[in-house]
Amino acid sequence: MSGKITQEDLDFAIVDGRQSPTAAAVQRGVCRLLIHMGFAPLTEFSLKTGRRIDVAGINAKGEIIAVEIKSSLTDFRADQKWEDYLDFCDRFFFAVPMEFPRDVLPEETGLIVADQFGAEILRDSPEDRLPAARRKAVTLLFARVAARRAHLAIDSGV
Repeated sequence: MSGKITQEDLDFAIVDGRQSPTAAAVQRGVCRLLIHMGFAPLTEFSLKTGRRIDVAGINAKGEIIAVEIKSSLTDFRADQKWEDYLDFCDRFFFAVPMEFPRDVLPEETGLIVADQFGAEILRDSPEDRLPAARRKAVTLLFARVAARRAHLAIDSGV
């Protein structure tokens, strides 16, 4: 991440706006759940690999959660990059709306059902602890992105 403010920084400072209304509702509910669980959520978190996690969260112990939102069966079938996120989190979840056909989701992942008001974990994610060096790199990236977005929310003229 360079010191220069990018268009991506500006786009995410206020509202992402790229997702469908269903995905936006699920995202809101997931973020509320993560906050309730003691995690600080960050939406559309871009990794060094170029992949973007729909919602990432970090807690006071440094545990990192990744959440991939799937708004429909078509969305799930068209996008099979979720395994690329496993090396960047301790726990991985799919988050879906209530009407999503859950039997198609991999059993080895966590499962969250959400709407705009909140979310519930239906299946916990197995924990696969990150190596220390990877944890440090992801944590620093998370902190820098979050701080940049917080600043842009109050001063978009940078």
